[in-house]
Amino acid sequence: MNRITPVVDFKTELKGLFDFNGQTAFVPGGYGGIGEAISWGLAMSGAKVMIAGRDQDKAEALAAQLNEAGFEAAGTRLDAGSVDDIDRAVGDCVDTFGSADILMNCVGIQREQSLLEVTEEAFDEVYAINLKSAMFLAQSVGKRQVDKGQGGRQVHLLSVRSQLGLRNRGYSAYCATKGGMVTLIKQHAMELAPHNITVNGVAPTFVFTEMIRHVMENDEFRQGLLDRIPLGRIADPKDIVGPAMFFCAPASGFVTGQTLYVDGGITASQ
Repeated sequence: MNRITPVVDFKTELKGLFDFNGQTAFVPGGYGGIGEAISWGLAMSGAKVMIAGRDQDKAEALAAQLNEAGFEAAGTRLDAGSVDDIDRAVGDCVDTFGSADILMNCVGIQREQSLLEVTEEAFDEVYAINLKSAMFLAQSVGKRQVDKGQGGRQVHLLSVRSQLGLRNRGYSAYCATKGGMVTLIKQHAMELAPHNITVNGVAPTFVFTEMIRHVMENDEFRQGLLDRIPLGRIADPKDIVGPAMFFCAPASGFVTGQTLYVDGGITASQ
């Protein structure tokens, strides 16, 4: 029986799997602890980077650092709670660099309140910034990617809290919104697949940034966390960069609708 074997020139096929030259990445939340590391990683791999966030000065300051290092970057203001402002910020990216080939969504907040004390205002704020903004960031970038007709990448930063609750802490709004993003990613992947646009998520455990310093300075909580992580340490921002860039890169062209848990083994053991 004859078997058809495809002829593959690996010297050609494997070239440029992580080459971002000619690509523009729109990075909302790009000056935060994890977002800054990802912004540097994308820029160092050849992407033009538009950093967006509520504090325009911080976005522009990071962009200036990247430019001084020899990369191409710009910053813009973004109110992630406003659909109109989301579209305006994405428009800034396209006006500045000509496209928005990659969405790397690093937006997210937490308002810690126990179940019996959750307020409607706090829950709505977390929903608007975490889940609603993901929807409309995807829509705004997706429209530009579809119009360009050259495919694209959309990546959302989630959390292991999209799959796991957290004992003795008030995480209702955060867990609900991150869990919702898992299914949002699957649905967007299905709708954008015909346009060769992939949609995926990266879900870390606690990452040691300034935002969680107050938690990490609690010796009892930190030790309890370390005891639950099979690899025995807290994640560093650089641990998230590789998985995020994989989903942004040509290398992940046949992967869509997935969430990768970057958690030192927590979700494999619970």
